[in-house]
Amino acid sequence: MENVRCEGSNICYSDQGKGDVIVLLHGFCGSSEYFEKVIPGLIANYRVIAPDLRGHGSSDAPLGVYTIEQMADDVLSLLNALEIPECYLLGHSLGGYITLSFAQRHASRLKGFGLIHSSGYPDSEEARENRLKSVSTIQNEGIFAFVDQLVPGLFAPGAAPQLLERAKEIGYKTPPQGAAGAAMAMRERPDRRDVISATALPVLLVAGAEDSKVTPERTFTSDNPNITKVTISGVGHMSMFEAPEHLSQIIKDFVHTPVQK
Repeated sequence: MENVRCEGSNICYSDQGKGDVIVLLHGFCGSSEYFEKVIPGLIANYRVIAPDLRGHGSSDAPLGVYTIEQMADDVLSLLNALEIPECYLLGHSLGGYITLSFAQRHASRLKGFGLIHSSGYPDSEEARENRLKSVSTIQNEGIFAFVDQLVPGLFAPGAAPQLLERAKEIGYKTPPQGAAGAAMAMRERPDRRDVISATALPVLLVAGAEDSKVTPERTFTSDNPNITKVTISGVGHMSMFEAPEHLSQIIKDFVHTPVQK
């Protein structure tokens, strides 16, 4: 892992391969390690950068509430520091919310973007309340207890136990204040479905047929011709674990043959 100073914080990242740049953003209580089975299928043809988001993994975890915009600006600072003019930006869950913020404000830096088990919708009132409950659990019971509650619901029923254990192992490394800050960022994010429907950039939308966290209907919010929609059968919210080779191929197909602007 390497690191760079972004918006006053150290952001750690992996940087592998050569070619067109693909940036992968992980989900809540994850890290760049979420993509450890996906990246090997990409780096023969592409340069793949996977940061640990603010508050996650080995990156700094400042105290306080984060914003999705702030986390997107971390990504911009990373691209600037690495002198990368354009990339394909793909985000899983929380990473997808960050991707949409980036695409809304920094579209000129993108060749295309995508959501993996993510959505342009804002939190519902119930979800907003649950974010507060999550913060309470993190603060009162600790990150291990929170991750133990979180992870099982992310996978399709019948997922291999070792996959859940690996996701938990990664999640346990999340600094508690980072998880709390990111939870509040998700709670306050706006509706960004219009970013998907209005863009002329190529867009990839990936859903899991058995995802109970972000259903395909909440991912597929536009039918525009520049949008590629893929549903992976037998997968929940975690195709990076549940079907990594399939996800890697989906990404390669999207980047190799993007819809023309």
